[in-house]
Amino acid sequence: MAFLPLVCCAVRCLLTGHSIADTYLPASDWNDELFYYKQVEGMLKYGYPYGYFGFNESHAQVLSFAAWSPVLLWPWLLWGMIFGWNLLSPVYCNICMMMLAVFLFVWLTKADRGQCVRIVVLFTLFPLFSRYMMSVMPEVTCFAMLIVFWGLSYSYYQQENAGKLAGMFALSAIMTLMRPYLIVFLALPVLILIWKKKWAGLLGSLCIGGVTGALYICINRLLAAEYFTALFDMSWLTNFIRHGLVQGFQELVAKFTYNFADFFRNCYLGLTNGLATGAFFVGFLVIMALLLIYTVRCLCRKDWKESILYGHLFLSFFAMWMALLLMYKMQEGSKHLLTFIAVGIFALSMMKDSTPEKSEVSEKSAKRKRLVCFRKCFASHWQILVCGLAFVYLYFFMATEADSYDYQLCFKTEELAQEIDSAAAQMAENMSLQTDDVPSFDNDVIWVTADYSVDGEEWLVTDYQILYSLPAGFGINCCYASHVTTNFDTLQSKYLCTAVGGTIDQLCRERGLTVVAEGLNAVIYQLRE
Repeated sequence: MAFLPLVCCAVRCLLTGHSIADTYLPASDWNDELFYYKQVEGMLKYGYPYGYFGFNESHAQVLSFAAWSPVLLWPWLLWGMIFGWNLLSPVYCNICMMMLAVFLFVWLTKADRGQCVRIVVLFTLFPLFSRYMMSVMPEVTCFAMLIVFWGLSYSYYQQENAGKLAGMFALSAIMTLMRPYLIVFLALPVLILIWKKKWAGLLGSLCIGGVTGALYICINRLLAAEYFTALFDMSWLTNFIRHGLVQGFQELVAKFTYNFADFFRNCYLGLTNGLATGAFFVGFLVIMALLLIYTVRCLCRKDWKESILYGHLFLSFFAMWMALLLMYKMQEGSKHLLTFIAVGIFALSMMKDSTPEKSEVSEKSAKRKRLVCFRKCFASHWQILVCGLAFVYLYFFMATEADSYDYQLCFKTEELAQEIDSAAAQMAENMSLQTDDVPSFDNDVIWVTADYSVDGEEWLVTDYQILYSLPAGFGINCCYASHVTTNFDTLQSKYLCTAVGGTIDQLCRERGLTVVAEGLNAVIYQLRE
Protein backbone atom coordinates (compact mmCIF):
# COMPACT_ATOMS: atom_id res chain seq x y z
CA MET A 1 0.00 0.00 0.00
CA ALA A 2 2.89 2.36 0.68
CA PHE A 3 3.81 2.26 -3.02
CA LEU A 4 0.31 3.29 -4.14
CA PRO A 5 1.12 7.04 -4.58
CA LEU A 6 4.32 6.26 -6.49
CA VAL A 7 2.54 3.80 -8.78
CA CYS A 8 -0.27 6.28 -9.50
CA CYS A 9 2.21 8.99 -10.48
CA ALA A 10 4.34 6.61 -12.57
CA VAL A 11 1.35 5.18 -14.43
CA ARG A 12 -0.09 8.62 -15.19
CA CYS A 13 3.27 9.68 -16.59
CA LEU A 14 3.64 6.50 -18.65
CA LEU A 15 0.20 7.00 -20.18
CA THR A 16 1.47 10.28 -21.63
CA GLY A 17 4.81 8.86 -22.69
CA HIS A 18 6.82 10.45 -19.88
CA SER A 19 8.44 9.56 -16.59
CA ILE A 20 8.25 11.28 -13.23
CA ALA A 21 11.71 12.76 -13.90
CA ASP A 22 10.22 14.65 -16.89
CA THR A 23 8.14 16.82 -14.53
CA TYR A 24 9.05 20.48 -14.96
CA LEU A 25 7.68 23.07 -12.56
CA PRO A 26 8.11 26.07 -14.92
CA ALA A 27 5.69 24.35 -17.31
CA SER A 28 2.88 24.69 -14.76
CA ASP A 29 0.25 27.44 -14.89
CA TRP A 30 0.00 27.64 -11.08
CA ASN A 31 1.92 30.78 -10.19
CA ASP A 32 1.77 30.07 -6.43
CA GLU A 33 4.37 27.37 -7.05
CA LEU A 34 6.95 30.00 -7.98
CA PHE A 35 6.64 31.67 -4.55
CA TYR A 36 6.86 28.41 -2.62
CA TYR A 37 9.83 27.13 -4.62
CA LYS A 38 11.90 30.30 -4.40
CA GLN A 39 11.19 30.81 -0.69
CA VAL A 40 12.44 27.31 0.12
CA GLU A 41 15.48 27.89 -2.10
CA GLY A 42 16.33 31.08 -0.21
CA MET A 43 15.83 29.43 3.18
CA LEU A 44 18.09 26.52 2.32
CA LYS A 45 20.94 28.71 1.11
CA TYR A 46 20.73 31.69 3.48
CA GLY A 47 18.35 30.78 6.30
CA TYR A 48 15.67 33.07 4.87
CA PRO A 49 15.23 34.91 1.53
CA TYR A 50 17.31 38.08 1.33
CA GLY A 51 14.62 39.79 -0.73
CA TYR A 52 10.98 40.38 0.23
CA PHE A 53 8.14 38.18 -1.01
CA GLY A 54 5.03 40.33 -1.08
CA PHE A 55 2.25 41.98 -3.05
CA ASN A 56 2.21 45.54 -4.36
CA GLU A 57 5.52 45.88 -2.48
CA SER A 58 4.17 44.75 0.87
CA HIS A 59 6.41 42.73 3.13
CA ALA A 60 6.36 40.88 6.43
CA GLN A 61 7.23 42.75 9.62
CA VAL A 62 9.89 40.13 10.39
CA LEU A 63 12.02 38.40 7.73
CA SER A 64 10.73 38.11 4.17
CA PHE A 65 8.01 35.50 3.69
CA ALA A 66 4.86 35.79 1.57
CA ALA A 67 1.22 35.96 2.67
CA TRP A 68 0.89 32.28 3.55
CA SER A 69 2.25 30.66 6.67
CA PRO A 70 5.91 29.60 6.32
CA VAL A 71 4.97 26.53 8.37
CA LEU A 72 3.64 25.14 5.08
CA LEU A 73 7.22 24.87 3.82
CA TRP A 74 8.66 22.57 6.49
CA PRO A 75 8.56 19.22 4.57
CA TRP A 76 10.34 20.69 1.54
CA LEU A 77 12.84 22.47 3.78
CA LEU A 78 13.66 19.23 5.58
CA TRP A 79 13.96 17.37 2.27
CA GLY A 80 16.23 20.04 0.81
CA MET A 81 18.51 19.95 3.85
CA ILE A 82 19.00 16.21 3.38
CA PHE A 83 18.90 15.70 -0.40
CA GLY A 84 19.48 19.15 -1.88
CA TRP A 85 17.07 21.37 -3.80
CA ASN A 86 16.25 21.51 -7.49
CA LEU A 87 13.16 21.58 -9.70
CA LEU A 88 12.42 17.90 -9.02
CA SER A 89 13.00 17.99 -5.26
CA PRO A 90 9.46 19.01 -4.24
CA VAL A 91 7.98 16.32 -6.50
CA TYR A 92 10.04 13.54 -4.94
CA CYS A 93 9.37 14.96 -1.47
CA ASN A 94 5.61 15.01 -2.07
CA ILE A 95 5.53 11.45 -3.38
CA CYS A 96 7.56 10.14 -0.43
CA MET A 97 5.38 12.10 2.00
CA MET A 98 2.20 10.55 0.57
CA MET A 99 3.79 7.10 0.57
CA LEU A 100 4.58 7.54 4.27
CA ALA A 101 1.05 8.79 4.95
CA VAL A 102 -0.59 5.77 3.26
CA PHE A 103 1.78 3.38 5.05
CA LEU A 104 1.06 4.92 8.46
CA PHE A 105 -2.69 4.97 7.81
CA VAL A 106 -2.86 1.28 6.90
CA TRP A 107 -0.53 0.35 9.76
CA LEU A 108 -2.46 2.38 12.34
CA THR A 109 -5.93 1.26 11.28
CA LYS A 110 -4.96 -2.38 10.57
CA ALA A 111 -6.94 -2.14 7.35
CA ASP A 112 -7.97 -5.52 5.98
CA ARG A 113 -7.72 -6.60 2.35
CA GLY A 114 -11.15 -5.31 1.41
CA GLN A 115 -10.51 -1.90 2.94
CA CYS A 116 -7.15 -1.67 1.17
CA VAL A 117 -8.84 -2.45 -2.15
CA ARG A 118 -11.30 0.38 -1.54
CA ILE A 119 -8.45 2.79 -0.80
CA VAL A 120 -6.70 1.75 -4.01
CA VAL A 121 -9.85 2.23 -6.10
CA LEU A 122 -10.76 5.69 -4.80
CA PHE A 123 -7.14 6.90 -4.62
CA THR A 124 -6.62 5.92 -8.26
CA LEU A 125 -9.88 7.55 -9.37
CA PHE A 126 -9.00 10.89 -7.76
CA PRO A 127 -6.40 12.37 -10.16
CA LEU A 128 -5.82 15.41 -7.96
CA PHE A 129 -3.61 13.24 -5.74
CA SER A 130 -1.03 12.70 -8.48
CA ARG A 131 -1.50 16.22 -9.88
CA TYR A 132 -0.58 17.84 -6.59
CA MET A 133 2.15 15.35 -5.75
CA MET A 134 3.87 16.39 -8.98
CA SER A 135 3.81 20.07 -8.12
CA VAL A 136 5.16 22.41 -5.45
CA MET A 137 1.81 23.16 -3.81
CA PRO A 138 1.33 22.66 -0.04
CA GLU A 139 -1.95 20.79 -0.45
CA VAL A 140 -0.03 17.51 -0.45
CA THR A 141 1.36 18.29 3.01
CA CYS A 142 -2.20 18.93 4.21
CA PHE A 143 -3.40 15.71 2.52
CA ALA A 144 -0.69 13.62 4.18
CA MET A 145 -0.98 15.09 7.67
CA LEU A 146 -4.77 14.90 7.75
CA ILE A 147 -4.76 11.29 6.49
CA VAL A 148 -2.34 10.32 9.27
CA PHE A 149 -4.42 12.30 11.80
CA TRP A 150 -7.57 10.42 10.86
CA GLY A 151 -5.67 7.12 10.94
CA LEU A 152 -4.58 7.97 14.50
CA SER A 153 -8.16 8.85 15.42
CA TYR A 154 -9.50 5.58 14.02
CA SER A 155 -6.75 3.64 15.77
CA TYR A 156 -7.44 5.43 19.05
CA TYR A 157 -11.06 4.28 19.03
CA GLN A 158 -9.91 0.74 18.26
CA GLN A 159 -7.48 0.80 21.18
CA GLU A 160 -7.21 3.87 23.39
CA ASN A 161 -3.68 5.05 23.99
CA ALA A 162 -2.27 8.27 25.45
CA GLY A 163 0.47 8.39 22.80
CA LYS A 164 -2.10 8.33 20.01
CA LEU A 165 -4.05 11.15 21.65
CA ALA A 166 -0.85 13.18 21.99
CA GLY A 167 -0.14 12.57 18.29
CA MET A 168 -3.63 13.79 17.39
CA PHE A 169 -3.03 17.00 19.36
CA ALA A 170 0.38 17.56 17.75
CA LEU A 171 -0.80 16.96 14.19
CA SER A 172 -3.97 19.05 14.51
CA ALA A 173 -2.01 21.94 16.09
CA ILE A 174 0.58 21.94 13.30
CA MET A 175 -2.18 21.71 10.68
CA THR A 176 -3.88 24.73 12.25
CA LEU A 177 -0.65 26.73 11.93
CA MET A 178 -0.50 25.69 8.28
CA ARG A 179 -4.13 26.33 7.34
CA PRO A 180 -6.35 27.95 10.00
CA TYR A 181 -9.55 26.20 8.90
CA LEU A 182 -7.98 22.85 9.90
CA ILE A 183 -8.62 23.88 13.51
CA VAL A 184 -11.88 21.93 13.16
CA PHE A 185 -9.82 18.76 13.60
CA LEU A 186 -8.32 20.01 16.86
CA ALA A 187 -11.84 19.70 18.28
CA LEU A 188 -11.72 15.89 18.29
CA PRO A 189 -8.74 15.37 20.64
CA VAL A 190 -10.02 18.27 22.75
CA LEU A 191 -13.37 16.55 23.25
CA ILE A 192 -11.70 13.24 24.02
CA LEU A 193 -9.40 14.82 26.60
CA ILE A 194 -12.27 16.65 28.30
CA TRP A 195 -14.35 13.46 28.34
CA LYS A 196 -11.48 11.50 29.89
CA LYS A 197 -10.05 14.03 32.34
CA LYS A 198 -13.00 16.35 32.96
CA TRP A 199 -11.79 19.69 34.42
CA ALA A 200 -8.12 18.80 34.06
CA GLY A 201 -8.79 17.92 30.43
CA LEU A 202 -10.58 21.21 29.89
CA LEU A 203 -7.66 23.14 31.37
CA GLY A 204 -5.16 21.19 29.27
CA SER A 205 -7.22 21.75 26.13
CA LEU A 206 -7.46 25.47 26.78
CA CYS A 207 -3.68 25.64 27.18
CA ILE A 208 -3.05 23.75 23.95
CA GLY A 209 -5.65 25.75 22.06
CA GLY A 210 -4.35 29.02 23.51
CA VAL A 211 -0.75 28.30 22.56
CA THR A 212 -1.77 27.21 19.06
CA GLY A 213 -3.90 30.32 18.58
CA ALA A 214 -1.19 32.64 19.89
CA LEU A 215 1.42 31.07 17.59
CA TYR A 216 -0.89 31.42 14.60
CA ILE A 217 -1.57 35.10 15.36
CA CYS A 218 2.16 35.79 15.75
CA ILE A 219 3.00 34.01 12.51
CA ASN A 220 0.18 35.73 10.64
CA ARG A 221 1.00 39.19 12.01
CA LEU A 222 4.79 39.08 11.98
CA LEU A 223 5.91 36.58 9.34
CA ALA A 224 3.31 37.09 6.61
CA ALA A 225 3.17 39.86 3.99
CA GLU A 226 -0.10 41.66 3.33
CA TYR A 227 -1.94 40.19 0.34
CA PHE A 228 -3.74 42.21 -2.37
CA THR A 229 -6.98 41.76 -0.46
CA ALA A 230 -7.84 40.25 2.93
CA LEU A 231 -7.35 36.48 2.91
CA PHE A 232 -10.56 36.01 4.87
CA ASP A 233 -13.74 38.03 4.37
CA MET A 234 -14.94 38.82 7.90
CA SER A 235 -17.53 41.43 6.89
CA TRP A 236 -20.34 39.05 7.88
CA LEU A 237 -19.10 39.38 11.47
CA THR A 238 -18.00 43.02 11.56
CA ASN A 239 -21.36 44.12 10.15
CA PHE A 240 -22.96 43.26 13.49
CA ILE A 241 -20.59 45.68 15.22
CA ARG A 242 -20.92 48.44 12.64
CA HIS A 243 -24.63 48.31 11.84
CA GLY A 244 -26.26 46.62 14.80
CA LEU A 245 -27.85 43.25 15.35
CA VAL A 246 -30.84 43.55 12.98
CA GLN A 247 -29.04 45.00 9.97
CA GLY A 248 -26.06 42.76 10.59
CA PHE A 249 -28.31 39.71 10.48
CA GLN A 250 -29.99 40.94 7.30
CA GLU A 251 -26.63 41.43 5.59
CA LEU A 252 -25.48 38.02 6.79
CA VAL A 253 -28.56 36.36 5.28
CA ALA A 254 -28.11 38.30 2.02
CA LYS A 255 -24.44 37.32 1.75
CA PHE A 256 -25.11 33.70 2.59
CA THR A 257 -28.00 33.50 0.11
CA TYR A 258 -25.94 34.98 -2.72
CA ASN A 259 -22.91 32.76 -2.07
CA PHE A 260 -25.11 29.69 -1.60
CA ALA A 261 -26.62 30.29 -5.04
CA ASP A 262 -23.17 30.98 -6.52
CA PHE A 263 -21.88 27.75 -5.00
CA PHE A 264 -24.56 25.69 -6.72
CA ARG A 265 -24.13 27.61 -9.98
CA ASN A 266 -20.53 26.41 -9.91
CA CYS A 267 -21.73 22.89 -9.10
CA TYR A 268 -24.02 22.99 -12.13
CA LEU A 269 -21.18 24.13 -14.36
CA GLY A 270 -18.97 21.38 -12.96
CA LEU A 271 -21.60 18.79 -13.81
CA THR A 272 -22.40 20.15 -17.27
CA ASN A 273 -19.14 21.47 -18.71
CA GLY A 274 -16.43 20.25 -16.34
CA LEU A 275 -15.58 23.54 -14.59
CA ALA A 276 -12.90 22.48 -12.11
CA THR A 277 -14.18 24.69 -9.28
CA GLY A 278 -17.66 23.19 -9.57
CA ALA A 279 -16.27 19.66 -9.92
CA PHE A 280 -14.40 20.07 -6.64
CA PHE A 281 -17.60 21.34 -5.00
CA VAL A 282 -19.64 18.37 -6.21
CA GLY A 283 -17.02 15.84 -5.12
CA PHE A 284 -16.95 17.48 -1.70
CA LEU A 285 -20.75 17.33 -1.36
CA VAL A 286 -20.89 13.67 -2.43
CA ILE A 287 -18.44 12.61 0.28
CA MET A 288 -20.10 14.84 2.88
CA ALA A 289 -23.49 13.24 2.11
CA LEU A 290 -22.03 9.73 2.41
CA LEU A 291 -20.47 10.63 5.76
CA LEU A 292 -23.84 11.90 7.02
CA ILE A 293 -25.65 8.75 5.93
CA TYR A 294 -23.08 6.51 7.60
CA THR A 295 -23.12 8.58 10.81
CA VAL A 296 -26.92 8.28 11.06
CA ARG A 297 -26.69 4.55 10.43
CA CYS A 298 -24.08 4.21 13.21
CA LEU A 299 -26.35 6.10 15.59
CA CYS A 300 -29.26 3.83 14.71
CA ARG A 301 -27.25 0.73 15.52
CA LYS A 302 -25.82 2.42 18.65
CA ASP A 303 -22.22 2.18 17.50
CA TRP A 304 -21.10 5.18 19.53
CA LYS A 305 -17.40 5.12 18.66
CA GLU A 306 -18.05 5.08 14.92
CA SER A 307 -20.75 7.72 15.42
CA ILE A 308 -18.30 10.09 17.13
CA LEU A 309 -15.53 9.47 14.61
CA TYR A 310 -17.59 9.87 11.46
CA GLY A 311 -19.90 12.45 13.00
CA HIS A 312 -16.92 14.68 13.76
CA LEU A 313 -15.64 14.28 10.20
CA PHE A 314 -19.06 15.15 8.78
CA LEU A 315 -19.30 18.23 11.03
CA SER A 316 -15.79 19.25 9.92
CA PHE A 317 -16.92 19.02 6.29
CA PHE A 318 -20.02 21.06 7.09
CA ALA A 319 -18.03 23.71 9.00
CA MET A 320 -15.64 24.07 6.06
CA TRP A 321 -18.59 24.43 3.69
CA MET A 322 -20.00 27.25 5.82
CA ALA A 323 -16.57 28.90 6.00
CA LEU A 324 -16.32 28.75 2.21
CA LEU A 325 -19.71 30.40 1.81
CA LEU A 326 -18.95 33.17 4.29
CA MET A 327 -15.20 33.85 4.19
CA TYR A 328 -13.53 32.57 1.01
CA LYS A 329 -13.61 33.42 -2.67
CA MET A 330 -15.19 30.58 -4.61
CA GLN A 331 -12.35 29.74 -6.98
CA GLU A 332 -9.53 30.02 -4.44
CA GLY A 333 -11.59 28.32 -1.76
CA SER A 334 -12.39 25.33 -3.95
CA LYS A 335 -8.77 24.10 -3.71
CA HIS A 336 -9.02 24.02 0.09
CA LEU A 337 -11.83 21.48 -0.20
CA LEU A 338 -9.45 19.01 -1.81
CA THR A 339 -7.86 18.32 1.58
CA PHE A 340 -11.25 17.27 2.92
CA ILE A 341 -11.94 15.10 -0.14
CA ALA A 342 -8.55 13.41 0.37
CA VAL A 343 -9.25 12.39 3.97
CA GLY A 344 -12.84 11.54 3.04
CA ILE A 345 -11.58 8.93 0.58
CA PHE A 346 -9.74 7.10 3.37
CA ALA A 347 -12.67 7.46 5.76
CA LEU A 348 -15.12 5.99 3.24
CA SER A 349 -12.78 3.08 2.64
CA MET A 350 -12.83 2.17 6.35
CA MET A 351 -16.61 2.07 6.74
CA LYS A 352 -17.86 -1.17 8.21
CA ASP A 353 -20.03 -3.50 6.19
CA SER A 354 -23.74 -2.83 6.54
CA THR A 355 -24.86 -6.27 5.44
CA PRO A 356 -28.19 -7.47 6.77
CA GLU A 357 -28.33 -10.32 9.22
CA LYS A 358 -27.63 -13.61 7.50
CA SER A 359 -30.96 -15.18 6.58
CA GLU A 360 -31.61 -18.81 6.28
CA VAL A 361 -31.54 -19.79 2.67
CA SER A 362 -32.50 -23.13 1.31
CA GLU A 363 -29.63 -24.97 -0.26
CA LYS A 364 -31.86 -25.73 -3.17
CA SER A 365 -32.72 -22.05 -3.78
CA ALA A 366 -29.75 -20.95 -5.90
CA LYS A 367 -31.60 -17.82 -7.05
CA ARG A 368 -32.22 -16.76 -3.47
CA LYS A 369 -28.56 -17.34 -2.56
CA ARG A 370 -27.40 -15.20 -5.47
CA LEU A 371 -29.79 -12.45 -4.40
CA VAL A 372 -28.45 -12.51 -0.84
CA CYS A 373 -24.84 -12.44 -2.11
CA PHE A 374 -25.65 -9.45 -4.31
CA ARG A 375 -27.31 -7.64 -1.40
CA LYS A 376 -24.29 -8.30 0.81
CA CYS A 377 -21.86 -7.08 -1.84
CA PHE A 378 -23.89 -3.96 -2.58
CA ALA A 379 -24.40 -3.20 1.11
CA SER A 380 -20.64 -3.47 1.65
CA HIS A 381 -19.51 -1.34 -1.25
CA TRP A 382 -22.29 1.02 -2.33
CA GLN A 383 -20.51 4.09 -0.86
CA ILE A 384 -17.39 3.26 -2.87
CA LEU A 385 -19.51 2.72 -5.99
CA VAL A 386 -21.29 6.06 -5.64
CA CYS A 387 -18.08 7.96 -4.88
CA GLY A 388 -16.10 6.18 -7.60
CA LEU A 389 -18.71 6.88 -10.28
CA ALA A 390 -18.82 10.54 -9.23
CA PHE A 391 -15.02 10.79 -9.52
CA VAL A 392 -14.95 9.13 -12.94
CA TYR A 393 -17.64 11.47 -14.24
CA LEU A 394 -16.23 14.68 -12.73
CA TYR A 395 -12.48 14.22 -13.01
CA PHE A 396 -12.11 12.10 -16.14
CA PHE A 397 -15.17 12.26 -18.38
CA MET A 398 -15.99 15.95 -17.78
CA ALA A 399 -12.43 17.28 -17.40
CA THR A 400 -12.26 19.88 -20.16
CA GLU A 401 -9.40 21.49 -22.00
CA ALA A 402 -10.31 24.86 -20.43
CA ASP A 403 -9.42 23.49 -17.01
CA SER A 404 -6.77 21.03 -18.11
CA TYR A 405 -4.08 22.61 -15.90
CA ASP A 406 -6.10 21.56 -12.84
CA TYR A 407 -5.73 17.91 -13.83
CA GLN A 408 -2.88 17.57 -16.33
CA LEU A 409 0.72 16.97 -15.33
CA CYS A 410 3.37 19.41 -16.53
CA PHE A 411 6.40 18.09 -18.37
CA LYS A 412 9.60 19.57 -19.73
CA THR A 413 9.88 20.77 -23.30
CA GLU A 414 13.25 21.52 -24.87
CA GLU A 415 12.15 24.99 -25.94
CA LEU A 416 11.00 26.01 -22.45
CA ALA A 417 14.06 24.49 -20.77
CA GLN A 418 16.38 26.41 -23.11
CA GLU A 419 14.57 29.68 -22.39
CA ILE A 420 14.85 29.10 -18.63
CA ASP A 421 18.54 28.17 -18.86
CA SER A 422 19.27 31.21 -21.05
CA ALA A 423 17.52 33.52 -18.58
CA ALA A 424 19.45 31.96 -15.69
CA ALA A 425 22.75 32.69 -17.43
CA GLN A 426 21.76 36.32 -18.06
CA MET A 427 20.67 36.85 -14.46
CA ALA A 428 23.80 35.25 -13.03
CA GLU A 429 25.87 37.71 -15.06
CA ASN A 430 23.84 40.88 -14.52
CA MET A 431 22.23 40.51 -11.06
CA SER A 432 24.08 40.37 -7.75
CA LEU A 433 22.60 39.55 -4.36
CA GLN A 434 23.28 42.15 -1.68
CA THR A 435 24.16 40.52 1.64
CA ASP A 436 24.33 43.61 3.86
CA ASP A 437 21.34 44.78 5.90
CA VAL A 438 18.98 42.05 4.70
CA PRO A 439 16.19 41.41 3.88
CA SER A 440 16.30 44.30 1.46
CA PHE A 441 14.43 45.67 -1.55
CA ASP A 442 17.82 45.66 -3.30
CA ASN A 443 17.22 41.92 -3.66
CA ASP A 444 13.66 42.28 -4.91
CA VAL A 445 12.13 41.78 -8.35
CA ILE A 446 8.72 43.26 -9.06
CA TRP A 447 6.63 40.79 -11.05
CA VAL A 448 3.96 42.72 -12.98
CA THR A 449 1.21 40.13 -13.32
CA ALA A 450 -0.17 41.51 -16.60
CA ASP A 451 -0.28 44.70 -18.61
CA TYR A 452 -2.07 46.25 -21.57
CA SER A 453 -0.29 46.34 -24.91
CA VAL A 454 0.93 49.75 -26.07
CA ASP A 455 -2.09 50.17 -28.36
CA GLY A 456 -4.40 49.24 -25.46
CA GLU A 457 -6.11 46.45 -27.40
CA GLU A 458 -4.50 43.38 -25.84
CA TRP A 459 -4.09 42.16 -22.26
CA LEU A 460 -0.59 40.72 -21.94
CA VAL A 461 0.04 38.18 -19.18
CA THR A 462 3.66 38.17 -18.03
CA ASP A 463 5.40 34.82 -18.41
CA TYR A 464 6.46 34.62 -14.78
CA GLN A 465 8.23 31.28 -15.41
CA ILE A 466 11.37 33.25 -16.22
CA LEU A 467 11.60 34.07 -12.49
CA TYR A 468 12.44 30.45 -11.66
CA SER A 469 15.88 31.44 -13.00
CA LEU A 470 16.46 34.09 -10.33
CA PRO A 471 19.59 33.51 -8.24
CA ALA A 472 18.81 31.96 -4.85
CA GLY A 473 17.93 34.49 -2.16
CA PHE A 474 16.11 37.00 -4.37
CA GLY A 475 12.58 37.97 -3.40
CA ILE A 476 9.58 38.43 -5.69
CA ASN A 477 6.96 41.12 -5.19
CA CYS A 478 3.85 40.41 -7.22
CA CYS A 479 2.32 43.75 -8.32
CA TYR A 480 -0.60 44.99 -10.37
CA ALA A 481 0.27 47.13 -13.39
CA SER A 482 -1.72 50.02 -11.87
CA HIS A 483 0.49 50.00 -8.76
CA VAL A 484 3.64 50.14 -10.88
CA THR A 485 2.51 52.94 -13.18
CA THR A 486 1.12 55.04 -10.31
CA ASN A 487 4.26 54.70 -8.18
CA PHE A 488 6.88 54.23 -10.87
CA ASP A 489 9.25 56.93 -9.59
CA THR A 490 9.05 55.72 -5.98
CA LEU A 491 9.19 51.94 -6.42
CA GLN A 492 11.37 50.39 -3.73
CA SER A 493 12.45 47.23 -5.55
CA LYS A 494 15.61 47.27 -7.61
CA TYR A 495 14.38 45.10 -10.49
CA LEU A 496 11.14 44.82 -12.47
CA CYS A 497 9.82 41.96 -14.62
CA THR A 498 7.04 42.80 -17.06
CA ALA A 499 5.44 41.58 -20.30
CA VAL A 500 7.21 42.42 -23.55
CA GLY A 501 5.27 44.98 -25.59
CA GLY A 502 3.22 46.33 -22.69
CA THR A 503 2.87 49.92 -21.49
CA ILE A 504 5.29 49.35 -18.60
CA ASP A 505 7.83 47.81 -20.98
CA GLN A 506 7.56 50.91 -23.17
CA LEU A 507 7.92 53.21 -20.13
CA CYS A 508 11.09 51.39 -19.05
CA ARG A 509 12.58 51.68 -22.52
CA GLU A 510 11.74 55.38 -22.68
CA ARG A 511 13.53 55.87 -19.35
CA GLY A 512 16.58 54.08 -20.76
CA LEU A 513 16.60 51.39 -18.07
CA THR A 514 19.04 48.53 -18.37
CA VAL A 515 17.74 45.13 -19.48
CA VAL A 516 19.28 42.45 -17.27
CA ALA A 517 17.45 39.42 -18.68
CA GLU A 518 14.90 38.59 -21.34
CA GLY A 519 13.09 35.42 -22.30
CA LEU A 520 9.72 33.90 -23.09
CA ASN A 521 7.30 36.87 -23.10
CA ALA A 522 9.00 38.72 -20.24
CA VAL A 523 11.82 41.20 -19.74
CA ILE A 524 13.59 42.19 -16.52
CA TYR A 525 14.82 45.77 -16.02
CA GLN A 526 17.10 47.27 -13.40
CA LEU A 527 15.24 50.26 -11.94
CA ARG A 528 18.15 51.83 -10.07
CA GLU A 529 21.80 51.44 -9.22
